[in-house]
Amino acid sequence: MAAVRAGASGFLLKDAPPEDMLAAIRTVHAGDAVLAASTTRRLLDQLLQQVAPAVDPVSARALAGLTAREREVLEAIARGWSNAEIAERLTVSAGTVKTHVSSVLAKLGLRDRVQAVVFAYESGLVSPGRA
Repeated sequence: MAAVRAGASGFLLKDAPPEDMLAAIRTVHAGDAVLAASTTRRLLDQLLQQVAPAVDPVSARALAGLTAREREVLEAIARGWSNAEIAERLTVSAGTVKTHVSSVLAKLGLRDRVQAVVFAYESGLVSPGRA
């Protein structure tokens, strides 16, 4: 969790094959985040342990600045859905999803999807029972 707050945009295991590391570097360079499947559960467990029961008023105000569709997209990101999955479930194009993701990140001052997931939990948009 501290790594995400400090700016980490990805997590790989140290025994990841070189081609996975190279792909991860390219992905992060392109502005996305990378999480090794085996680390996702641990990251979420840590996140859930740190989520305060009360919603931070600053986060709540920031969340209120999003449109209803942007909140839907943020919630979908927090559920771990890809852009293609979000597009299919919201019946929009992948390009529209990318636009919404970019808008969410910009409005909330977030760098990537990992920080968006953290924000979604910390703001109360997504809770452990609704993830």
